[in-house]
Amino acid sequence: MIAWGWDVKAANSIISSYGTTVFEVMSRLAIEHESINLGQGFPDEDGPADVRQVAADALMSGPNQYPPMMGVPELRQAVAAHASRHYGFSVDWQSEVMVGSGATEVLTDCMMGLIEPGDEVVVIEPLYDCYMPIIRRAGAVVKRIRVTPPDWALPRAELEAAFSDKTKLILLNNPQNPAAKMFSDDELAFIAQLVQRHDAYAICDEVYEHIVFDGRRHTPLITLPGMRERCVKIGSAGKTFSLTGWKVGYATAAPELLAPIAKAHQFVTFTTPPNLQNAVAFGLAKDDAYFSGLGAGMQAKRDRFAAGLARIGFGVIDCQGTYFITADIAPLGFDGDDTAFCRHITIKRA
Repeated sequence: MIAWGWDVKAANSIISSYGTTVFEVMSRLAIEHESINLGQGFPDEDGPADVRQVAADALMSGPNQYPPMMGVPELRQAVAAHASRHYGFSVDWQSEVMVGSGATEVLTDCMMGLIEPGDEVVVIEPLYDCYMPIIRRAGAVVKRIRVTPPDWALPRAELEAAFSDKTKLILLNNPQNPAAKMFSDDELAFIAQLVQRHDAYAICDEVYEHIVFDGRRHTPLITLPGMRERCVKIGSAGKTFSLTGWKVGYATAAPELLAPIAKAHQFVTFTTPPNLQNAVAFGLAKDDAYFSGLGAGMQAKRDRFAAGLARIGFGVIDCQGTYFITADIAPLGFDGDDTAFCRHITIKRA
């Protein structure tokens, strides 16, 4: 008997070195064991009915063919108006706004469009799990610093040491997933000063910009002096309208900075469903009560959840924004690490 076969060529070593994202792992486990899924960041409601109705109507009325690569004019104009209305800076919608299929796609476009192999990229841990694979796959060297509980203060000496003449950019997530930290104005000013000193860029993942608590107000890094030409501000309709499955994101940046990012975008997704874009444009024009109500509603849910965790013995750390609470399992006396604990509470029935 003769066996037929062939050697399988290796896949990309960087991407292959990562396992399945923890969000997917825990979501599958929750489904399998019929547990409440606390492992993936999405809300327990399905977005504003009027925004969803606009999407449905636009789907039926059309057009449903390729929209412009940079996004439909209505949404790009709405993103520019949103920047002016909420943060007081002027944006040219025709040359400074791009729509992508989710903020993660826009982040990928930024890394593909701006990074040369050997560049250095500064990140602040703990971080969203897509950052490292995207940056490394683009050929950059990752320079990591870490904020730690309970106060999550920015370690300025370490951050300053992470910057060098090889630094191409810093990837800043504010409000931060999963630490639920909001960077203070003083911390943002320090970051801006480092970016300018080293002639670098800042990619600003600000998808939770409207999910902030306790009277805080989000400050985009792009609004700081000297940063208008150095920042890419990334927003997300999924987070702002509790429609995470739609995957509609948008970038705002100076024309010279956005141009190479758009060239990467054309080869990744090229475009995004037009009915969803039109619905998001409608949503961004909603009155101030919607945006303040989003934060207030999420804050009430945070308070209820935090109180429940504390009542059963967790140590609960301050959550300033986002969908996430950091809970200390040490007071519970569990025999195992954090991964084992998460599996345990998902699998074991009371």
